[in-house]
Amino acid sequence: MAEQLSDSRLANLGARAIVRSFDDYVGRFRIITRRARIRFRERDWHAMAADAAERLDLYSRVLADLVADLGGLLGGRQDDQALWAAMKAVYSGLIDGRDEWELAETFFNSVTRKMFTTVGVDPHVEFVDTDFDTPPTSARTPVYRVLDRAETSSALFEEILGAAQLPLVDPTEQAKAVAARVEGHLRDIGALQVVERAEAIRPVFYRGQSAHLIGRLFSGSHVVPFALVVVNEPEGGRVDAVLLTENALSILFSFTRSYFHVDVERPYDLVQFLRSLMPRKRVAEIYNAIGHNKHGKTELYRDLIHHVAASGERFAHARGERGMVMSVFTMPGFDVVFKVIRDAFPLPKTTSRREVRDKYRLVFRHDRAGRLVEAQEFEHLRFDRDRFEPDLLDELTSECGETVAVAGRHVVLGHAYVERRVIPLDVYVREADTRAARAAIRDYGRCMKDLAASDIFPGDMLLKNFGVTRHGRVVFYDYDELAPLTECVFRELPEPETAEQELAAEPWFTVGPHDIFPAEFRRFLGLPPGLREVFEDKHAALFEASFWTALQRRLAGGELIPVYPYEEEQRL
Repeated sequence: MAEQLSDSRLANLGARAIVRSFDDYVGRFRIITRRARIRFRERDWHAMAADAAERLDLYSRVLADLVADLGGLLGGRQDDQALWAAMKAVYSGLIDGRDEWELAETFFNSVTRKMFTTVGVDPHVEFVDTDFDTPPTSARTPVYRVLDRAETSSALFEEILGAAQLPLVDPTEQAKAVAARVEGHLRDIGALQVVERAEAIRPVFYRGQSAHLIGRLFSGSHVVPFALVVVNEPEGGRVDAVLLTENALSILFSFTRSYFHVDVERPYDLVQFLRSLMPRKRVAEIYNAIGHNKHGKTELYRDLIHHVAASGERFAHARGERGMVMSVFTMPGFDVVFKVIRDAFPLPKTTSRREVRDKYRLVFRHDRAGRLVEAQEFEHLRFDRDRFEPDLLDELTSECGETVAVAGRHVVLGHAYVERRVIPLDVYVREADTRAARAAIRDYGRCMKDLAASDIFPGDMLLKNFGVTRHGRVVFYDYDELAPLTECVFRELPEPETAEQELAAEPWFTVGPHDIFPAEFRRFLGLPPGLREVFEDKHAALFEASFWTALQRRLAGGELIPVYPYEEEQRL
């Protein structure tokens, strides 16, 4: 068919096919997203989790169908770059005037990279930067509502809660409790204890077993971000927490969290509003947080190439111990790390490249419970050779040759994971003051418990595999030995019955491939003197098999154990 059509006609047909597929994706995405309100009202948490998984898979499914259709339409010309350049021009015109134009550009990029391999980027067939200097459309309805000063703060919050139409028990009393917490915060920061005006985002943010109302409050010269976290218990809904700082909201929207379900026509407007509440958070992370991770990846890449172009920095090894499975490197002024799988893994590692990639896919689809760093997967990245420190380039070419190639003056990363950079926990506790180190070790134990509650066992629990975020939260980032908790076999250490057994250098009892002995964690965690006591004071239960098996029973019984992204003192 392609041979019988002119280039312009073929470009037009191809561009329109991509637009139709994009519209199908957006429509189905919003249908799934809108279900969250029903799931929350009905407390159908398993259906909520199933919807989250369905939405994660939607992009790749729609893309696979489109690529097959385009292959039939274009025939032997599917990798004709001139044709794709013409198609891009037609497509750009077709998406002018659309509310989700930025997502549409990313969708086109995804199609081109599925149809043929682009090393680096090609601005002729990809939207490397957006085609629109300003949004091509204007919002028909603002993404937020303005609420003028009410007679009392509690009346203002009752209006905010009422507009959300959540199944609250006694919303008047709930609003009074929220108002009291807000007025206390205003007093603490030296502001008038009066909310003069509020701006509340219209749609509700749903995730897991919580609903979130988000906006900002104005009191004199003070602007205070807020998030009201609502839970729906058997006896009805209630506000469980009130978050009133940039840091608290940043943790709520963290790169270690799973995605919100929030129904919005113009994601751009929502992202801009959220960015005003959290100015230190990357635009890429906010797009990820609202479920548009593919465009989040686009924004991250744009940030990266702009940084590389504007700085003279070189890629260098990241801080911390060298990994046995991954080569990890970074640029000092850019807060991400790049992780490339090594060609071979020394003993005692027994995993394979495929298994490592499977673990990263598991994390992507899993409830990350605020403790697993999200990794964006990139292919065919290209950088100038002179932007790599010599020792790093030697390592990449000698130990990652199946993935990394040097082509002339360029280095091509065939496959890499890109993650937010954190401070390795072993480095942190060596360099931090005593108070901060103790707080991190206590949170290290909470991290393990949160992961376990979400059906994740880290596998390798050494400090070097955990990191500390800028908020002081401990997260896990080394996934090659990670496993579902329910697949592990936790056992108590058998008591030796003879002197020979007691003195044996090797286990004298049978050990299965999935057996884990928590009593041995004391010896293997490598906690420094002084911090071991801090850890055991709060988390000694982690050394007992009964702790882990009790959680396994709850998970096996179908319980979804919520892990909330805030501290006890932020609860009402």
